[in-house]
Amino acid sequence: MTRRTHAALAAAIAAALTLGLGACSSSKSDSGTSGDGKGITTEGNGIIGGTPVKGGTLHILSNQDFSQLDPTRNWVEPEMDFGLRTLYRTLTTFKAAPGKEGLEIVPDLATDLGTSGDGGKTWTFHLKDGLKYEDGSPIVADDIKYDVERSFSAELPGGPDYAKQYLNAPAGYAGPLKGERLGKEAIEVPDAKTIVFHLKRPVAEFGYTATLPTFAPVPIAKEAGAQYSNHPFSSGPYKIETYDRGKQLVLVRNTNWEQSSDTVRKAYPDKIVVDQSLGGSGIADRLIANQGEDQSAIMYADLTASKVPDVITNPAAKARLVSENEGCTAMLTFDTSKAPFDNKNLRLAVEYAIDKEAFQSSVGGPALADLATTFLPPELTGGTSVDHFKIPAGGDLDKAKQYLQQAGLSGAINTEITVSNGAKAQAEAIQASLAKINVNVTINALDASVVNSVLGDKSKQTGLSISGWCPDYPSGATFLPMLFDSRIITDTGNQGNKSRFKDPSVDAEMDRIATLSDVNAAGQAWLALDAKIMDAAPAVPLTWQKKPLLVGSNIAGAFASPIWSAQIDYATVGLKSVK
Repeated sequence: MTRRTHAALAAAIAAALTLGLGACSSSKSDSGTSGDGKGITTEGNGIIGGTPVKGGTLHILSNQDFSQLDPTRNWVEPEMDFGLRTLYRTLTTFKAAPGKEGLEIVPDLATDLGTSGDGGKTWTFHLKDGLKYEDGSPIVADDIKYDVERSFSAELPGGPDYAKQYLNAPAGYAGPLKGERLGKEAIEVPDAKTIVFHLKRPVAEFGYTATLPTFAPVPIAKEAGAQYSNHPFSSGPYKIETYDRGKQLVLVRNTNWEQSSDTVRKAYPDKIVVDQSLGGSGIADRLIANQGEDQSAIMYADLTASKVPDVITNPAAKARLVSENEGCTAMLTFDTSKAPFDNKNLRLAVEYAIDKEAFQSSVGGPALADLATTFLPPELTGGTSVDHFKIPAGGDLDKAKQYLQQAGLSGAINTEITVSNGAKAQAEAIQASLAKINVNVTINALDASVVNSVLGDKSKQTGLSISGWCPDYPSGATFLPMLFDSRIITDTGNQGNKSRFKDPSVDAEMDRIATLSDVNAAGQAWLALDAKIMDAAPAVPLTWQKKPLLVGSNIAGAFASPIWSAQIDYATVGLKSVK
């Protein structure tokens, strides 16, 4: 997460080349930033291998387990892309296409993009005929209502919280696991094929909101609480055959899914095998070598920075590289709720001390990342980056020391930074920068699958972390509110606002912008708010990254999704030939 518009999905992202930023989030993500043109990108229309054939086994090589496949809780990339394209469908979804076409939404389970009433405070969707789960039982509107209700459950933290923000739900509603269902004031289900959402305020982009996994169906009879992630009941083209957590997930065709009701997912492979216990460098070596089953394999996590030269100097391998801008911002995040980073001047000292060029090098250099100078990525600022502070790329130690003096702190400052195991190089770059202003940083490196849960727990969160955000769809509404709205902060399961930043004037401005019907006016207002928040320095934008993913020579239909943080779109990827 989210983030995208509140546009935008938000998916929390992992800043190094291994954690998915995003969340949910995105990021989704997209077109190019205003970089220097040294990045690596796919050729032509960005699609590798032409149109796939039906059949065969697609192999996905990964260095990590999924943290969540439960649609109620799935709000990071690339897990959201994977779940939404293989296991479950939503009321609306994004087209499966590269570039601008992939930013368009289309009906999915619903017959249209929703009908609004009451000035945008009521939204009605009708389901298509003949929709079925993996066992052949019908998908009904109440199943979608139930998933939305689950998103209120404290027992199921970490998922998109748009429903909690938007729905006219009673104060204190705790979700269906507590035995409560929402009433007609929030969600009506007049019949098996109709669902009506009643919102607290007008939301012109609610059709986009309904693309999120919160708006997938979950049948009450299959409720398994926190264990539902081990086997979400499929409404998509595939179902789980076996899932050995942290080792391997095998998907096979859901024979009750019908292509005639789904214009987006092509479901080319007969089987999808996700191997989750591999090392990042080993994955790269296998795909560069391109032997046997690996010819029909794709990367899940990003190409490690150390392997980039091996790919871009090898014409055969480079031709199989998918690499586009993610549209996400990686950042150094402060826990502003407690010392020492409750001190704004100390945060500004860090802002000026960071050597962003060193950080850029740690994630692969200019070929894989542009330097970030604001929270909003260029995709949300008219295509051109905004340089707010105009700090030299290597930092400004004199200015940093001035802010440190204003902070009133003397002696060494000790803190910790939490990152994934794959992001140690990034953490070390931060560590080296801050040592120059006497801020001593201890690195707390964890498995990628648990980082978000640790950072979401107030009692466990460290002073610093490397995280990120992706818009859920191309709007500042899905970006800044998910990062800095104080009203979404929770003590545990905190997925947005990881800085725990609180400013009532910022909250009020977000509410004001949300009422604007003029898209251009809203865009300018988000830009101005971005500048205001930058001045408060709850985080330091570091890079706008590209996502490099290598595929085998038998892969076809592979392209970077402009929505899901430039991850390969699983809706259309498959094999060139079946042997």
